[in-house]
Amino acid sequence: MLTMIDLGISNLQSVSEAFRRIGAPVEVADRPGSGPVILPGVGAFGPAMQRLRERGLVEALRGRPVLGICLGMQLLADESEELGLHRGLGLIRGRVVRLTGDRVPNIGWCDVDGIGGGRSFYFAHSYHFECDAAAGTIQYGGRRITAAVRQGQIFGVQFHPEKSQDAGLDVLAAIVKELG
Repeated sequence: MLTMIDLGISNLQSVSEAFRRIGAPVEVADRPGSGPVILPGVGAFGPAMQRLRERGLVEALRGRPVLGICLGMQLLADESEELGLHRGLGLIRGRVVRLTGDRVPNIGWCDVDGIGGGRSFYFAHSYHFECDAAAGTIQYGGRRITAAVRQGQIFGVQFHPEKSQDAGLDVLAAIVKELG
């Protein structure tokens, strides 16, 4: 059973519905269960990490399969510069930095190379994850930036699969299969 962590700042209903649509049972809880963990997220890095620390979840997430969605993916990083410098979970080496380009935030559909096979996904973000574990990228601000990460049983997607129609559901189904 998948456990989606409720930090009180996430879009739990739409993410839960996406998992239901692909036939993957998910429970919403404030602590990890025995199976893989989903970290959905909307909001800012610092407050989200503070809630993880206050609930003793930083250590509880180590050594287990995790899927981070949007802010949840960014939380996998070593640190973020969003609204100051903040330590992350450190599950994937890298740093979250502000987007550069003509439009910030990046809101809308982008073609992703790598994960998802070149399909379009829905994004809403002002920061991105600089790392060596990119499993998918988009063209933004004149360069390629990370759209998805994978390192062993740790996965993350910057886009919102729950808002990305069939392409998003297909990626969620493939990740759930990998998570076991």
